[in-house]
Amino acid sequence: MSEATPAPPTAGAPVIGISAYSEPARWGAWDLDAVVLPQAYAAQVAAAGGLPVLLPPAAGIEAALARLDGLILSGGGDLDPARYGADRHAKTGSVRPARDAAELALFTAAADRGLPVLGICRGLQVINAARGGTLHQHLPDVVGHRDHAPAPGQYGAHPVRVAPGSAVAAALGRTTLESVPSAHHQAIDRLGQGLTAVAWAPDGIIEAVDIDIPGSPFALAVQWHPEAGTDPSLFRALIAASRLTSTLAS
Repeated sequence: MSEATPAPPTAGAPVIGISAYSEPARWGAWDLDAVVLPQAYAAQVAAAGGLPVLLPPAAGIEAALARLDGLILSGGGDLDPARYGADRHAKTGSVRPARDAAELALFTAAADRGLPVLGICRGLQVINAARGGTLHQHLPDVVGHRDHAPAPGQYGAHPVRVAPGSAVAAALGRTTLESVPSAHHQAIDRLGQGLTAVAWAPDGIIEAVDIDIPGSPFALAVQWHPEAGTDPSLFRALIAASRLTSTLAS
């Protein structure tokens, strides 16, 4: 997406919480643990007309949802496989227990409130685990290639086929994506309750799900990274749904 600074959100813009990381970071003379998130998430939300707010992985952070109009669960490191009843694979890494707990609580609370929800990469995996699903812990073992995450710090690219009539297809406005930014070595194995697989990579890996959340006007998750691409349709759809939620709540 463009590096240009988006226009400031208008008064009454829906407030979108984005789950953030807690990681060691260095700036100037400082080397400390910090709450961080790739800027592209906030930039995409702002460009779509929303007001982005970072949600740190703090105990009780789900209470913030009472003041928010929508939720994005962002990408990042691997979910602890104990969360879905599995032993840890040798390639599973960057596990952050506090983040796991915070994001699982955020999704559960958002679903209880019927808020719009967008899961991205790890966010899809968190939602699947929250609903009782499981994950493939290392895709090269399953599909025999590394196209979903070709190298550390680099995005792969592959096409995606989307089911007609799905919420994901409606948000995207089409059923074929020629290329999506991809950076994940894990993916859905067994689907969680209330999740419907609606998009697939050429190798059969699930790339998106519609989520059954009663009362929510928008609930879906994708395995790719739309914040790193040039198509803002998912963010625009989330903001549109969040305006409805905000209007109904006022």
